[in-house]
Amino acid sequence: MAEIAWTAEALRWLEDIFEHIAADNPDAATRTVLGIYERAQSIARHPEIGARYLRSQRNIRIVLYEHFRIAYLIKADGNVDILGVFHGALDIAKYPL
Repeated sequence: MAEIAWTAEALRWLEDIFEHIAADNPDAATRTVLGIYERAQSIARHPEIGARYLRSQRNIRIVLYEHFRIAYLIKADGNVDILGVFHGALDIAKYPL
């Protein structure tokens, strides 16, 4: 099973998502962030489950959780780095992956 590591940038995205949702509904913010985290952790069992992000030469993949895209890198050792969490309305191509 792969090990999952969150980059500092991905953690900042998660914090921003929480703060944005919590402004209106703290309980929903907690549920959303926990759901994103659990979805990301589930990648450990099958890292190649995500769709390949073709705009990068690296082995970057994307899985969905509700309206969010979780971008991650499968490293040469088989472990996974979570690179970012993006709302579906964002143009992910604007961000260097």
